[in-house]
Amino acid sequence: MTMMHRRHLLGFGAALGATIWAAPRAAFAQAAPAPTGPHSLAPLPYAFDANEAAIDARTMELHWRFHHGGQVNNLNAAIREHTALQAMPLDRLLMNLGQVPEAVRTAVRNNGGGHANHSMFWGIMGGRGGDPTGELAAAINQDFTDFATFKNRFNAAANGVFGSGWAFVTVTQAGRLAIVTKPGQDNPLMDGQRVLIGNDVWEHAYYLRYQNRRPEYTANWWNVIDWSKVAERYAAAKAGTLTV
Repeated sequence: MTMMHRRHLLGFGAALGATIWAAPRAAFAQAAPAPTGPHSLAPLPYAFDANEAAIDARTMELHWRFHHGGQVNNLNAAIREHTALQAMPLDRLLMNLGQVPEAVRTAVRNNGGGHANHSMFWGIMGGRGGDPTGELAAAINQDFTDFATFKNRFNAAANGVFGSGWAFVTVTQAGRLAIVTKPGQDNPLMDGQRVLIGNDVWEHAYYLRYQNRRPEYTANWWNVIDWSKVAERYAAAKAGTLTV
């Protein structure tokens, strides 16, 4: 091979690599791995950069692909030898942890909770924030006086989580709302409650952009909420059809 030919190939390879790296990363958002059990990692409903008003694209990709994806894989591995557990929907599995064999209960709790938490988390983002409307807004005003008070109380709860965990809003079938926090990947389903919204305050959810500035992350997070999706969850909770 001549030196000129070698330089041409090297140049072509570098250009191709640059093209692939520069290509829109949204295409990779749909590349969920094939499931190896009853639970699967659903594609994100938007591109990795859809939530840039609060969360950078790289964090979104790492969080979805490796953290959530790893939890799905670990959950499937934990119940691989348990046919009855494989047949249970995720919400029922978490609501009946006492029936899970002790040998795999912690793995199911941690990874099943993470799967439920993240499935909800991705589903309520991708929007442009603003204020809720309709019955959801009325419920917030009823239980928290007004939306500003609600946001302040929720952010205070999220910022007050020590270490890794989540802040949630739970909703009863009567439509009443409450703010709760959970450590690790615990989910209110484990207490028989249904989740309206939740914010992930594990460091991997925000550290690339915000480092230790969690309050800045939790304040910006409202800018990417899709209130139409949250309203759908609220209606489903009242109807008794909300799962995770």
